[in-house]
Amino acid sequence: MQINEADKKHITGTFTVLKEPAVGGIPAQRLPEVIKTVSEMLSTIEKNGIDAVIKYSQQLDKWEGADIEISQAELARTGDQLTPELREALAAGAERTRVFALEQRKHLTDFEIEILPGVIAGQKYIPVPRVGAYLPAGRFPILASAFMTVGVAKAAGVQSVIACSPPMSPTAAHPAVLHSAYLSGVDRAFAVGGVQALAAMAFGLLGEQPADILVGAGNAYVTEAKRQLFGRVGIDLLAGPSEVAVIADDTADAELVAADLLGQAEHGPQSPACLVTTSRQLGEDVIRHIERMLETLATKQIAGPAWRDFGTVYVAENKETAVELMDMLAPEHLEIQTADDDYYQESLSNYGSLFLGEWSTVAYSDKGISGTNHVLPTGRGARSSAGLSVSRFLKPLTWQRVERAATPMLANHVATISAFEGMEAHRATATLRLDRLASTVASLV
Repeated sequence: MQINEADKKHITGTFTVLKEPAVGGIPAQRLPEVIKTVSEMLSTIEKNGIDAVIKYSQQLDKWEGADIEISQAELARTGDQLTPELREALAAGAERTRVFALEQRKHLTDFEIEILPGVIAGQKYIPVPRVGAYLPAGRFPILASAFMTVGVAKAAGVQSVIACSPPMSPTAAHPAVLHSAYLSGVDRAFAVGGVQALAAMAFGLLGEQPADILVGAGNAYVTEAKRQLFGRVGIDLLAGPSEVAVIADDTADAELVAADLLGQAEHGPQSPACLVTTSRQLGEDVIRHIERMLETLATKQIAGPAWRDFGTVYVAENKETAVELMDMLAPEHLEIQTADDDYYQESLSNYGSLFLGEWSTVAYSDKGISGTNHVLPTGRGARSSAGLSVSRFLKPLTWQRVERAATPMLANHVATISAFEGMEAHRATATLRLDRLASTVASLV
């Protein structure tokens, strides 16, 4: 997440670089060995079915359990293994995410309109029948993933939502991840991870028909599996390392900005963090705070390399240039900490999700506590795509109904266009109706 030489040609304002990345660029997601391994696994699983899924789970995740499915009774008991404080926090996150998703759904409304007299067209939203959700539990168990995928799909009205999460022991998946899925309303859950989980849901190997959409983040192998399965099933998006960017001015609290940048760098050693500021002094202060915090940060072995290799700080000459820079970067998460947050909210176009004011932080969304979805586009994907929401689980299906009397207003134009194109069969569908209409009128005279 950096401004490269090609980008500079499209920035009209001036800016300086306080910190450049040691590695830079968009981290490579598609290593040849990953592509090859995933392709071979998907082919094997498609050929050999659930037996191959179990075999891969035994080999890769050391699975020893008798059944990979977690029953509803077992799901209901997962909370017993958690502290009351964690259960309360997860319940709050599940509910707030559901409330926001339900409000989104209310604003996606069916409609119909009379385009011409006798020509009525409309649109209605229909939920996809089946969703497969992947719930990661690798370096960190991301407990809110179920809220964003399972819970939002159920809010959209999806009838069947199954979830897969990798085993964390030879016989069980992570209890807190499973409890989040239970609170989110999952219909069925399975202790299986990686490529084999995506394949099992896509190929219909878990006692259900194949999933219509696969959602949820994962490692490079999971992401590549989603890419290769796309077309056979729908997907949410292909997410890379988590990103954060901050626009701040001289009114911002440098320590808070530094903390928020490290908060996302902590996701992984390839997670970019970027500051665009109109104050050189603030930029220098933020860099110093980050260096100080890294000295004692428990996750410095992750956040440190991420900041060193992919962190950037730009000083823009004014607000307009700050907007230009940030719209070019199109970050996954974008915080605004300035004296004129409204200006930036109105002016910015490219971001996955926006966090306004020093009292907002990406972590509130990451953990599902503020309601908005954290499954968001990365690698400048926000220039063309939005994050996961109820709309991804809904199909906006259009329809039309044409009355006989409206035929001339449609058929004559279609016949003219079809004749020019040389598509005679298309022309006939229109002219035959004109002929029928003429015959009907003649018979009434």
